[in-house]
Amino acid sequence: MTHGDILAKSISDSGFVITLYQHLKDVADAACAIAKNIGMDANTARMGALLHDIGKTSPVFQKRLKQESGIADKKIFRHEIASLFFISLAEDKEKDAVIEMIAAHHKSVRNDANLSGFLDLDEEIHSFKRHSHDFEKWNGMATEILSELGVKTHKITLDEAKENYDYALNVCKRAGTGYSMWKGLLMAADHFASAMGTYSKDGIKKLFIRPDLSFYDRKNSIYPLSVADSEDPRPHTIVTAPTGAGKTDFLLRRCKGRVFYTLPFQASINAMYDRIKKDLQGTQSQVHLLHAASRIKIENDGGTARQKMEESILQRHIGSSVKVLTPHQMASIVFGIKGYEAMIADLKNCDVILDEAHTYSDAMQAVVLRIVEILADIGCRVHVGTATMPTALYKEILKLLGGPDKVYEARLSNDELKTFNRHIVHKADDFKSCGSIISDAVRQNKKVLIVCNQVKHAQELYLKIKNEYPGIEKMLIHSRFKRKDRNMLEMRLKEHFNKMQKVCIVVSTQVVEVSLDISFDIMITECAPIDALIQRFGRINRVRNENTIGKLKDIYVIRPCEDKKEALPYSPDVLRSSFDVLPDGEIFQETSVQKMLDKVYPAIDFKNIDFSGAVFIDSKWTI
Repeated sequence: MTHGDILAKSISDSGFVITLYQHLKDVADAACAIAKNIGMDANTARMGALLHDIGKTSPVFQKRLKQESGIADKKIFRHEIASLFFISLAEDKEKDAVIEMIAAHHKSVRNDANLSGFLDLDEEIHSFKRHSHDFEKWNGMATEILSELGVKTHKITLDEAKENYDYALNVCKRAGTGYSMWKGLLMAADHFASAMGTYSKDGIKKLFIRPDLSFYDRKNSIYPLSVADSEDPRPHTIVTAPTGAGKTDFLLRRCKGRVFYTLPFQASINAMYDRIKKDLQGTQSQVHLLHAASRIKIENDGGTARQKMEESILQRHIGSSVKVLTPHQMASIVFGIKGYEAMIADLKNCDVILDEAHTYSDAMQAVVLRIVEILADIGCRVHVGTATMPTALYKEILKLLGGPDKVYEARLSNDELKTFNRHIVHKADDFKSCGSIISDAVRQNKKVLIVCNQVKHAQELYLKIKNEYPGIEKMLIHSRFKRKDRNMLEMRLKEHFNKMQKVCIVVSTQVVEVSLDISFDIMITECAPIDALIQRFGRINRVRNENTIGKLKDIYVIRPCEDKKEALPYSPDVLRSSFDVLPDGEIFQETSVQKMLDKVYPAIDFKNIDFSGAVFIDSKWTI
């Protein structure tokens, strides 16, 4: 048998074979690249990567891959435990880090869900004896593979393997609380190499390219933040400004390294991904998208099959120049979900933009605040953007980031805010009373946006509109469409309806609220919390230029009902308070926004969140 017969993974349905030799080489190459870019020792990273799966040489593992195992071979066998037998091939100064890379790259060393981690198995069974079965017969092949990969080897006896096992056992037993960057590095490299396969070498060249953000140095006095000074030695940022003030450019100008750009909703991150990718075209910056349906989005973006394949793979892995995502994709770092160390390895010391950080349910808002605390702990520069943040929430984020000494706070003056007055708000009793308003808008060739809080309301209203205005272009968009259809609808909304110069009617839910770059002439909307309403208002009269500044367009807000079920997903009390603070038949004054927010949200209450399972509590790591 040669090392070409030793497999890393089961043979695929297509007959594709990955040898252990090739897999270790690919993971080692990726680990070295990652280590060099996140400030870790590349030699240690390479050694840990070369050893992490060498236990797969065992005949027990190989038989299972080739489905040759008998009933007697079905007992628990962890290849990473067998890999620990070879740690004496590492230098003494590398050993502890190498053990961190090997011991738990598939399962926690202790209290694993199936009690099959390194320490769990040592306490329950004769783990060393089981994993060293026939060691004298297979360790020679293992050292041969390692030797060809450039490791200085010697014959590992069974006694030496036991010494290595015991040493690793002691390292794991005395480990304190915290996260392991070495484990995170190894997991990131392993996942990357496994996903990229034969394209691994090319993919590595695209990792850790610092984005060229000079595009965002553009200046235009119409957008006040574009001419504001973004240079400040404080690492963090909170910028408060209405839609159209140049907030996105300002946040990106504050970034010094790789960027994670987060927004609350799929539609908004799709739009931001398209925007940044277009802005940075012509540079080497690698812009990737991450959410549940991002693969579909990328497959619809054009390009060759090879480009689509690479984009789909790279979006999930470490090292993007700019990654656009929702905070949900970062929640693993709060709860220690499998793979969270790899997420930390990717995030550490990067710039993280939390745009529209207020736009979450109470539950998710509490998680976002915990994410902010962890990001600051791992050395990230955190930049928060908002148009509508209650003072209580603002103060909490400011405290988590270290206060005014650590945070650059930017906002517009009252004179600048007044130039953003662009809506006249009217209160209405129900949609029926708005029938003549829609008819008048259609006659006047206006673009109408109707927003509902529940999908069923949007569906019912769309059918009514469809029957009443058969000759008018119209659209229904909400969150329950299939992912592929939803992506196509978003594109059609932006590229067709938004650019139309004639009457149309779009019926939507909250999916249009945040960072979807559309501008309509008139809105009729169900009442929502005041912060959500302000976001919705930003889809009307959004275009800002010399001809539109000072022009006002109408928004009609429907009085909320008292029924709790019909008010969902919001609280009737919050809806009532939000409706009460709105003007009626008057200009919506941007200078009054903060007072409105603080009247509706005098305090922030997150008591419904249980963080007992979190791994970072009271500013300390507990895992």
